[in-house]
Amino acid sequence: MSKILLVEDDKEISTMLKNFLVTEKFEVITAYDGKSALDRFFSDRFSLVLLDLMIPRMSGMEVMGKIRENSTVPIIIISAKDTDSDKTLGLGLGADDYITKPFSVTEVLARIKANIRRNTQYAAGAAEQPVLQKGNLVMNLNEYSVTKNGCKIELTSKEFEILKLLMQNPKKVYTKEQMYSLVWNDTYYGDENAVNVHISRLRNKIEDNPRKPQYVITVWGIGYKLGE
Repeated sequence: MSKILLVEDDKEISTMLKNFLVTEKFEVITAYDGKSALDRFFSDRFSLVLLDLMIPRMSGMEVMGKIRENSTVPIIIISAKDTDSDKTLGLGLGADDYITKPFSVTEVLARIKANIRRNTQYAAGAAEQPVLQKGNLVMNLNEYSVTKNGCKIELTSKEFEILKLLMQNPKKVYTKEQMYSLVWNDTYYGDENAVNVHISRLRNKIEDNPRKPQYVITVWGIGYKLGE
């Protein structure tokens, strides 16, 4: 049974979501403020975190930052803030998905299942070629790890999958639509923001100079590929 940490200070919304997810065979642990959320997170193991941004005692962004220092568990933001800047900031700080209020519980369920499924696939690792290498960058699919010059690089599940996609197919150019469909496992509706933010964040972690990338190369007018 997958265990979810639900961080939401509106107890009515929290109860509604928890009851629905329990009927869908998830175990749900709730927290109503940032500090309690971190206490619960670091005292247990979770498959996914549902995180509201506007919570007391510590903001959702701060909570996400603390989690990301130690874990790549999928994080889905649920927030009344629906501007592009809020979404970009949330994704840029490590969220895997962003759902705006009001939402349907079926949409939340679909996003949860998709993110847990992807994360499980990553953890299962790959079969034929467990270690991929490009220059000083090494990806170990069995250990679900990436190192550069021997130093470990912490990637979120989507960052890992984007890099894995490119390293497993070094000669292929992926359009944003193809990348979104393969990494997000969802239909692409023309929203480039999610892909752009994750590419930018990945470059900041693996490139010597993100403005002159060597690993994740932009093919103008088409998409992205692995550097030569």
